[in-house]
Amino acid sequence: METEISSVKDLIVDVTASEVRIALMENHRLVELNRESGQGHSSSVGDVFLGRVKKILPALNAAFVDIGDEKEAFIHYLDLGLYFSSFDEFVKKSNPNTDLKALYESIQIGPAIAKEGRIADVLSKGQMIIGQIVKEPISTKGSRLTAEISLAGRNIVLLPFAQKVSVSQKISSKEEKKRLLTLVRSILPKNYGAIIRTAAEGKNAAVLVGELRSLISKWEESWKSIAADKGIKPLLSEYSKTTTILRDLFDSGFTNIWVNDEKVWEETREYISVISPDQEKIVKLYDGREPIFDHFEVTRQIKSSFGKVVPIKQGAYIVIESTEALNVIDVNSGIRAKTEDQEENTYEVNRIAAEEIVRQLRLRDMGGIVIVDFIDMESQEHRNALYKYVEELMAGDKAKHNVLPLTKFGLMQITRQRIRPATEIDTMETCPVCHGTGKITSSAIIDEEIERKIAEIVSSKGVREMNLRVSPMLGAYLSRGLFNSYIRKWRKKYGIRLRLDESTEFSVLQNELYDNKGKRLDQ
Repeated sequence: METEISSVKDLIVDVTASEVRIALMENHRLVELNRESGQGHSSSVGDVFLGRVKKILPALNAAFVDIGDEKEAFIHYLDLGLYFSSFDEFVKKSNPNTDLKALYESIQIGPAIAKEGRIADVLSKGQMIIGQIVKEPISTKGSRLTAEISLAGRNIVLLPFAQKVSVSQKISSKEEKKRLLTLVRSILPKNYGAIIRTAAEGKNAAVLVGELRSLISKWEESWKSIAADKGIKPLLSEYSKTTTILRDLFDSGFTNIWVNDEKVWEETREYISVISPDQEKIVKLYDGREPIFDHFEVTRQIKSSFGKVVPIKQGAYIVIESTEALNVIDVNSGIRAKTEDQEENTYEVNRIAAEEIVRQLRLRDMGGIVIVDFIDMESQEHRNALYKYVEELMAGDKAKHNVLPLTKFGLMQITRQRIRPATEIDTMETCPVCHGTGKITSSAIIDEEIERKIAEIVSSKGVREMNLRVSPMLGAYLSRGLFNSYIRKWRKKYGIRLRLDESTEFSVLQNELYDNKGKRLDQ
């Protein structure tokens, strides 16, 4: 089945002195959050370095490489690439007095290194090599490198010291494939290869030629650094996080791109004008007084999405626990069946949970092994349907993944490619009552937590009259607005009598629910 394409897709870019935060919203719902540090060196996937081999690991057929990061990078023999000898020769022979273009063109490509070879026959301690990050440092591990360098553009991937020109298999038209191959081959200089991406389909020659020349120029600019001296240094950096996201996702089409910084707005507008000139107008400069993430409801969604407990709908919620080896997600239902059919209701809750789980995987960029404990279902038909639904939802995730069917215990295993550390945001706030000795749930989502408790009590205990005891400050927040307060909304939504009691003995966000006889309901 095809997944439904979102009708509204917005990119919200928040630029501050210390970092750039980028939120991808689909139908006004947060689905991806990226953060880029504005200070110091931060290696990212795609960056290219001149590094020094620090240690050979014969048992692993790999080596550790110093690229200037805190942790040494790792490269396996199979990641050296077919024509590593060409890159190695270029590094060794380049110097400030060399005609680098002539040197590059004079190097013979090949023969390819043996597939079953040993890394000790190719690398030695102290050797300088060109490496590109394919996986960022995660936990105790350093970056993962490849020596097969590639420079990704919107339509074309440039391959230095390569002979092949290939085209995406997703381009089905034979005539279009032939046109693109002929065009790219005709303009590629000696000792370059390329991969023509799906986005190139239908693009005119001027756009493709301009992008290819830009990529070649970027690679050849790095030669000066290689020739200057043989020290550890960065050679090439990926585009800014904003343009990288646009490069990878823009084929889906954005409705708006909002930026709160004039310089980044100009850079983004310029990039869009190159890759899709007729959509330049969607890039807009935000100049409102309210912080941009607050204005577009991003802050609230971050607070409600990154906690250990994530509420979903009608009182249901999921609990997310992460360890170094795997991630565990538990699905809990705070509601009772709306109908007599408990099995049907359980299936519906599991479907709702599946939607949020898939969103969470993408939002937090969780990787490795994910175990999901769905609510048990008796029907094999429902179990199969849920499995297919998760597969359908995961189809929109660009990270490589695999979904396994539910086990007899109701567990589903999902594996997802991990190239960056998972995004973790502390959604707890320092308590103003204990002055930091303890923590309370974020005030941004306190209304959601109270509503979840009310929904659970109404559905599981059948209580229709209850008292909500809170602090005066929280009471003022929940009752503000004559016709649209939270209290009025809950009374109408759940068909209950709800009385608000304020107690000066309660801490700021403390809240408790009682029946009309004074018995505590939410324990």
